[in-house]
Amino acid sequence: MKRPDKDQAASSRMLTRRGLVVGGLMGSVLGVLALRMRTLQVEQAEQFRFLAEENRINIRLIPPARGLIYDRNGVLLAGNAPNYKVVITREEAGDVDAVLETLTSIVPLPEDDLERARREISRRSAFVPVTVADRLTWEQFSEIAVNAPALPGITTEVGLSRFYPLEGDFAHSIGYVGPVSDFDLERLNDDDPLLQIPRFQIGKTGIEAKYELDLRGSAGTSRIEVNAAGRVMRELDRQDGQTGDSLQLTLDHALQNYTEARLEGESAAVVVMDVEQGDIRAIASAPSFDPNKFVRGISGPDYRALLNDEYRPLADKTVQGTYPPGSTFKMLTALAALEEGVIGPEERVWCPGFQRLGRRRFHCWKRGGHGWMNLVDSLRQSCDVYYYEISQRVGIDKIAAMANRFGLGVKFDLPMSAVSEGLIPTRAWKEANRGEGWQVGDTLNSSIGQGFVLASPLQLAVMTARLATGRAVEPRLVRAVNDVPRPVEQAPMLGVRRLHMDLVQRAMYETSNLRSGTAYRSRIAEDEFKLAGKTGTSQVRNITAEERARGVFRNEDLPWNRRDHALFVGYAPYDNPKYAISVVVEHGGGGSKAAAPIARDVLLQALYGELPPLSAYPSHQRNMIEEQRKKLKLRPRQEPEQGRSRA
Repeated sequence: MKRPDKDQAASSRMLTRRGLVVGGLMGSVLGVLALRMRTLQVEQAEQFRFLAEENRINIRLIPPARGLIYDRNGVLLAGNAPNYKVVITREEAGDVDAVLETLTSIVPLPEDDLERARREISRRSAFVPVTVADRLTWEQFSEIAVNAPALPGITTEVGLSRFYPLEGDFAHSIGYVGPVSDFDLERLNDDDPLLQIPRFQIGKTGIEAKYELDLRGSAGTSRIEVNAAGRVMRELDRQDGQTGDSLQLTLDHALQNYTEARLEGESAAVVVMDVEQGDIRAIASAPSFDPNKFVRGISGPDYRALLNDEYRPLADKTVQGTYPPGSTFKMLTALAALEEGVIGPEERVWCPGFQRLGRRRFHCWKRGGHGWMNLVDSLRQSCDVYYYEISQRVGIDKIAAMANRFGLGVKFDLPMSAVSEGLIPTRAWKEANRGEGWQVGDTLNSSIGQGFVLASPLQLAVMTARLATGRAVEPRLVRAVNDVPRPVEQAPMLGVRRLHMDLVQRAMYETSNLRSGTAYRSRIAEDEFKLAGKTGTSQVRNITAEERARGVFRNEDLPWNRRDHALFVGYAPYDNPKYAISVVVEHGGGGSKAAAPIARDVLLQALYGELPPLSAYPSHQRNMIEEQRKKLKLRPRQEPEQGRSRA
């Protein structure tokens, strides 16, 4: 049946509206798609082009040159040497074994290096270069480069590696670098991507470790093109990194070398310090070792030899080693008693050779005793009984406070490994650490630098510099960074009365310059460089009553490791102090015999800036000194690098 015209018109209008809606929706979708395409193709084209580029461009880090380290005169102590190495790429080499055989026929290489390279090649992709050998000589490197056409897959490369031109002279103070280990990554908590570079070198000990961030520098970058498999096609551009900071130390390479040579054959430590500025001029721990062996990775036999040496060459005795200071501590006991007014300068104490405390005897080193002693006499002749007596009057806490004022029991902020605080005991310390009350006998032992008292050679040098000047001199080891000098302010006064300081200084002068002084044999003959000092001997074993009854064993008759430590502290010139020194000779016996001669020789070297004339020595010792010099293994004086400033 035919629909009415009215119904047909209504239906037509409805279809037209639906068509418009659908068409509008389709047009909107197409418009959105067109707009999105425009955004992707025009507005964001650069971004997507960059992302595409990233798929074929790699950014590689370029290790920076490590900062250099110089002595105070501009002589290089730690530098960077070219590291000539040879690498192999398996896909280019073809028959790897044949290529390596040809390579070794041209330049003989250690079998260990070849085996390590073969293992690496088997683990790596065929296109990844593997180091066959490094640290080649220039002659070896050149020979391989010349024969490159006969060595498919072999390429030569040049990098930088740390080296120490003066070898063991500064091994303990400067330290050494080595490849980053997993332990280092955990310990450092450092997200610097440089640490992820295989065998990247970082400071392990000493200044190299303490100034690691300054010396390391910042990485450069290399943009390289790679294919879909990751193979390097070409380098597009390169930006070199920033070289690490250069450091100039307070040390003098010639004095350091002389000190190390003078300590040959000893297990000992010496610290020489400028008494005004606190500059450490020499800080030597003997025996030393060659830090260059650690840069690449020391061999097992070499490392075991160092570990098993009873003289402990790896330990830095100057700051890590702590020793009973023995009689070198007596100046502080004397100053504590003088400052508290419990004894006067001329008050005398009778020394019969011992002091009785209850049922126990505390002995003087001189079995028959010294007789009547005043303060200057007691220091000059190192009478123990005098200090047993005055220490009971002043008490341990006052003695400890004076020791702290002069730098003992204080951890100094030097950029060296494991700097020790030492130990200056008090009543509170013993209660907290031993769970026991302080005894009078503890005070007597402490008064002569025995018992619980421990000090490092560095601390003893600081103590001596403060005794020489009356100022709170602080030690320092870094003189300048990037040629910008570190400022030095004059140290404040210690607040000890001038009269009391004069007494102790006069006693130290007499110790070295009067016949009755314990260091008289090690005096300086030149009037302008007169030495003031104090000997010390610290026991490392208990002497029993039975042994005293039958006679105490001489040090020479005991095994080396049971002999007393020998110590000496001093400064010169007496009238115008310039340098302070401390010497500790492990198991050296008496301080006057083993330590004082070393101190005298090193101080003269510092004062003259070269080997002193024989006239600086007592006349009867000059032949002996001349013979001794012939045995010293001294380096020629090094020239500073061009443009480097001198002190």
